[in-house]
Amino acid sequence: MRINSQIRAKEVRVIDSDGSQIGVIDIKEALRIAEDRGLDLVEVAPNVSPPVCKIMDYGKYLYKQKKKLQESKKKQKNIQVKEVKFRPRTDTHDMEYKINNMRKFITQGNRVKCSVFFRGREMLHIDLGKKVIDRVIAAMEDIAEVDGEPKMEGRLLSVYFMPKKKK
Repeated sequence: MRINSQIRAKEVRVIDSDGSQIGVIDIKEALRIAEDRGLDLVEVAPNVSPPVCKIMDYGKYLYKQKKKLQESKKKQKNIQVKEVKFRPRTDTHDMEYKINNMRKFITQGNRVKCSVFFRGREMLHIDLGKKVIDRVIAAMEDIAEVDGEPKMEGRLLSVYFMPKKKK
């Protein structure tokens, strides 16, 4: 935004600080009016002919814009993706422990990536990994919904869970 002497047009349409239109006047006259009131002349719409300028306190305007931006950031919700890794031969107790951790993450509102990691010859037995994923899906179906089908990403078979939407 251009303010005061940065405005290059010869004539501008001026809007008063209360929102009423003053009209199309010479730039020097508009600057004088703004200076008499102790305010700034701010170019609001530069692409129109003649450009639209408003008489306002520019510092106060910037402060309000900054506060609006902070307020909008407060209302945003940060969603993290937590990852829990399994192996094809993960024991039942370890699996239950990891599923409980996944439940905690889901109740906190996070998304969870459940991965089965294959090493070496385990790549030949992807069906074991799919069984692990199916067990996890069955255990989590009451509080989470699956986001897509399980996918192979290199040596990982992974699926995403997200919290169920409340009705």
